[in-house]
Amino acid sequence: MSETRIIRHIVVQGHVQGVGFRAFVEDAAYRQRLIGWVRNRRDGSVEAVLAGPAAAVREAIEVCRKGPPGSRVDALYEREATADELGTANSSAFAVLPTA
Repeated sequence: MSETRIIRHIVVQGHVQGVGFRAFVEDAAYRQRLIGWVRNRRDGSVEAVLAGPAAAVREAIEVCRKGPPGSRVDALYEREATADELGTANSSAFAVLPTA
């Protein structure tokens, strides 16, 4: 029996740009074998879409709540996402996208 796959969209606010947060999320996704993407936003936050087995997605999100050394996570907003939100990352890879 295979585990349920989920897709989640997150936005992380705080001191999350200029501290390696995108690479940190990319590494967490890679370790959990997730697909999706991460990018900086012009408002200073970081957003990501994570897809994969429910437990793996939840684990990656928990890691994002802490962030890498030098970061400060003030808030993490999470919602269900759609396959369309995966965009071109809807394959077998995780991507770091340009700032939006």
